Amino acid sequence: MANRRFEMYEYRQVLTRMRLGESDRAIARSGLMGRQKAGACLHADTHRQALREVAGREGWLEASSVLPDDATLAQVLQVPSLRPQSASSVLPYQDKVTAWWRQGIRGTVIHQALVDTYGYAGSYSSIRRFLQQLKDAHPDVTTVLDFDPGDVAQVDFGRGPTIEDVFTDQTIATWIFVMVLAWSRHQYAEIVPDQKVETWLSCHRSAFEFFGGVPARVVIDNHKNAITRACYHDPEVQRAYGECAEGYGFTISPCPVRDPKKKGRVVAAVKYDKRTFVPLRQFRDISDANRQFQDWIQGVAGNLIHGTTHERPLTRFAQTERGFLKPLPATPPEQAAWAKVKVHGDCHGLIKTLFSNRVLDNLRAAQGIIRLSERYGTRRLEAACDRLRHGAYRVILEGESFRAPKPLPQSPKKHLGKEAEKH
Repeated sequence: MANRRFEMYEYRQVLTRMRLGESDRAIARSGLMGRQKAGACLHADTHRQALREVAGREGWLEASSVLPDDATLAQVLQVPSLRPQSASSVLPYQDKVTAWWRQGIRGTVIHQALVDTYGYAGSYSSIRRFLQQLKDAHPDVTTVLDFDPGDVAQVDFGRGPTIEDVFTDQTIATWIFVMVLAWSRHQYAEIVPDQKVETWLSCHRSAFEFFGGVPARVVIDNHKNAITRACYHDPEVQRAYGECAEGYGFTISPCPVRDPKKKGRVVAAVKYDKRTFVPLRQFRDISDANRQFQDWIQGVAGNLIHGTTHERPLTRFAQTERGFLKPLPATPPEQAAWAKVKVHGDCHGLIKTLFSNRVLDNLRAAQGIIRLSERYGTRRLEAACDRLRHGAYRVILEGESFRAPKPLPQSPKKHLGKEAEKH
């Protein structure tokens, strides 16, 4: 406080209190100015004099007089001006530093790049002050999205805890699935071992059953388990997820590419869960972790006063938003995962043969061959088919004792005739 610079309005406040009859001790107790430091001023004769003495000499303490303006106060009190600031050492590189800052490069990296490339001799503090000036001059403009009750749920994944399963002795890397109702901020969270389509669909079903209803829209990121081709105008939805949305009656609303801020509430919820629930907890397995998670959501997270709504999320949900959710379907939609497979080049001719004539009989024959894998195993069946395809017959299914190279028959009819003659 000894080197603090007082502004003119602070001097005017002290003078007003003096005119009202307050003592220097009372003014010091109020925190405006101390009796020795703040109550003295630099005068032209270069020694300190009490502010009350200067004010009395100038007639400022008379109730009938008018307090002087700021310019007069500064001239009489001889308040020293601020020390002129030196130019920043970053100015010769400000264009490069500004460009790097806009790319999101950290200040420590920028400082090291300047040192290595240009021999910069300034400190990191100079870089930090310059970057702070850039942030103050270019503030981020944000818009708070507003939603109606039951309108939107936001969904996202976050990295979960590493669980040591006490029953299987396996180390499992997990993920946290979170669905947040945008209006009430009530959430459903589940720890899962992967982000597969089957897991994604199962978590949606569990979340809707947890809430007891379905929101009108589900805002998601462009995960591969939901969006197979991200596009601003026409994203391609995963077939299984599209069928799930159709069955439950909600609209899929993916965020624009590289714009995850459209689902900021679930992003904040994921961070909150990771920082508040996960640390310092012991989990026996994933099921135990989810039991603890549900108890925590219903007991702690759901009953904390939210910083924006200033209400409890669980209370807002129970009293208002639950009634705006769509009812669950009588029969839950079937959860099926679709996948594209590639057929080996050698199978194209077989498929054409099977479906060229007598389709039903050939299809049953193919099914019978495939069922052999259940009895003998896929490896032995593939080996038998491979030998047959290369022009030799080998008894592999029943044993390895017989091997007789045999040319392949010319046509199915001839083959059947010869087999008939043998019998």
